[in-house]
Amino acid sequence: MDMKSSKVYFTDMRCPVGTSLLDKLDRLMLKAGIEGVDFKNRYVAIKIHFGEPGNLSFLRPNFAKTVADRVKALGGVPFLTDCNTLYVGRRNNGPAHLDAAMENGYSPLSTGCQNIIADGLKGLDDIEVPIEGGEYLKSARIGRAVMDADIVISLNHFKGHECTGFGGAIKNIGMGCGSRAGKMIMHNDGKPRVDPELCAGCGTCIGYCAQNAISLEGGTAHIDHKKCAGCGRCLGSCNFHAISNEDSSSNDKLNCKMAEYAKAVLQGRPHFHISVANQISPYCDCHGENDAAVVPDIGIFASFDPVALDKACIDAVNASPVIKDSALGEVKSSGDHFTGIHPSTDWRVQIGHAVKLGLGSSDYELVRLT
Repeated sequence: MDMKSSKVYFTDMRCPVGTSLLDKLDRLMLKAGIEGVDFKNRYVAIKIHFGEPGNLSFLRPNFAKTVADRVKALGGVPFLTDCNTLYVGRRNNGPAHLDAAMENGYSPLSTGCQNIIADGLKGLDDIEVPIEGGEYLKSARIGRAVMDADIVISLNHFKGHECTGFGGAIKNIGMGCGSRAGKMIMHNDGKPRVDPELCAGCGTCIGYCAQNAISLEGGTAHIDHKKCAGCGRCLGSCNFHAISNEDSSSNDKLNCKMAEYAKAVLQGRPHFHISVANQISPYCDCHGENDAAVVPDIGIFASFDPVALDKACIDAVNASPVIKDSALGEVKSSGDHFTGIHPSTDWRVQIGHAVKLGLGSSDYELVRLT
């Protein structure tokens, strides 16, 4: 059953002379009631995506500095954090992850707080956390530094995603705070397959597979399901749409498990959520590249309710005009921009399961700030 309506605060991207977008972000946080949280002498995990090097749609460090500065002004001790990735890339171990963060501009000098990789050097520093009301999972493997924090703030770049339809607060917290083992658990239901009629035999997908599960056989990609972790990176890497989910329900299961992981992270402690809906790319910032935005920049949203926040962002994106020269402009959208780009996904499952878990409400009141 849905919870009562939650307030989501919103400010657009317009900035009159003398007012910056960062000024508007700070005012948005205050209007949304962040001052009501007792931050004094408390450790505050600001969950961020540092961006895969090569991708330029990740959030600029300036946004993180604004949030960290506000936390410090309220007496808290902020740090930026993320967990190591499951896939091949520049963020799958602690040192490389920190190097990537620095390369993308995230340093104590630029943000005023430290970067801490929550699951440590090899992604093994995690804690098993019980999931209250978990239907698919009874516990979650969460990065230790996240669980050691007293308060969690999620700072998200709202965008599309090839496996979950969209990436917002729930994904930033649920998938993002899962250790490498946790990410394996969330992904392990789906096993992708290759359509030999569509495969060009380019081998691009091979370089994206951290499990060495893909090989070329007779000029066509082949996925060894015994090695495959089901992370879905190969789906996003294929320019020919030759890779899809063998189990049509796997993305639904992933969305549900991800919501349960978010519940494990947030239950029992204060949390606050911010989503920046700009450079709304079709794929996750985990990609080492970013395709063109699919709709125009929208604005910044904030709420104590991550579900209401995500739903408000979804509605705002779906109400926005499609940019013609984009991945969304190339398809005939039925009105839902997310399934238009990624037909095998259904974001409603993620929202619905989060509501069922008591993580938040899909009903919201949008409060607009100038």
